Amino acid sequence: MKKETLRKGFVFKSYEAPQQSLFDRLFEIFKELITHTSGDFDEAMDWLKELDKEYNLTTEDYTLDDFVQELKDKGYIREEIEPDGNGGMAITAKTERAIRQRALDQIFGKLKRGGAGNHKTNRIGRGDEHTGEYREYRFGDALERVSMTESLKNAQINNGIGNFDLTEKDLVVEETQFKAQMSTVLMIDISHSMILYGEDRITPAKKVAMALAELITTRYPKDTLDIIVFGNDSWPIAIKDLPYLQVGPYHTNTVAGLQLAMDILRRKRNTNKQIFMITDGKPSCVREPDGFYYKNSVGLDDYIVNKCYSMASQARKVKIPITTFMIAQDPYLMKFVRQFTQANQGKAFYTGLQGLGEMIFEDYETNRKKRIR
Repeated sequence: MKKETLRKGFVFKSYEAPQQSLFDRLFEIFKELITHTSGDFDEAMDWLKELDKEYNLTTEDYTLDDFVQELKDKGYIREEIEPDGNGGMAITAKTERAIRQRALDQIFGKLKRGGAGNHKTNRIGRGDEHTGEYREYRFGDALERVSMTESLKNAQINNGIGNFDLTEKDLVVEETQFKAQMSTVLMIDISHSMILYGEDRITPAKKVAMALAELITTRYPKDTLDIIVFGNDSWPIAIKDLPYLQVGPYHTNTVAGLQLAMDILRRKRNTNKQIFMITDGKPSCVREPDGFYYKNSVGLDDYIVNKCYSMASQARKVKIPITTFMIAQDPYLMKFVRQFTQANQGKAFYTGLQGLGEMIFEDYETNRKKRIR
């Protein structure tokens, strides 16, 4: 009889996209459009109709009207009655969550959810990340940290099997890794320059904020994330409001944003605190104590710039590092950011819109692995 042989190797075949229903395919496009339109359902649907005309996205059996009805049935949109009596459709909280999850998948990849306080440090402390190292029991150690297997083994070695005794000197505990918690404030520039020169910079900034929010709430729930926007003034926004964020006819009051960010972080109990700032322009505005706005969009104004340097120094004194993500390549602006970063002893990244999310994610993860002092 001939001996059968097993052949091993790779089989290559044409890529087959995973099966998706027509609703799911349209919903993926809809989530992207609703992000670009800042939550405007009617405008998003107008764009979707144009895409349908060009690429034949729907069929005779499933039209855009069927898609809208299914969005309603599944709780992704709802009817709203405005004060003037007119009605319209608006997205729901379920859609907002779906948009944040899509941003997370787009920017950071498909990350698995982790438990609470998932950031390791190189410090030994109370936590639930086992290191595999043991030490003698000390008064005050929690009983759940006692390694029963190792302690019983010590009792047998020290006292013998015939007359079994377990004493305090036999007890050992397993070391655990301290898990750091982080309080982060994300500052987003919403000055008019974020949509100037034919480049939409606010949409990528929104996506990064939504992805970071989804990452923290699902993977690192003990961390805190506050999001603030700054134009002529600065104010906080809720995570649920991110899809609706738009730029305004504003100058860039970086000082106001930093002041608000530091005020927020002072109220946090976490030791580890940081500020991420996404901006594309130079500081061009400060608000005086009497409420007057001093503005100058021509070049770099020394008065405004020095105010920024002062805020950077104040943040350094209270151990709050600032990481600036500068969406600009102008040499004089890069020089300003370098001096600002030096005053804070923080970090700066000079980046375009491509790869912005990955850079922020990597920096966030890096900071999680160490204790900021």
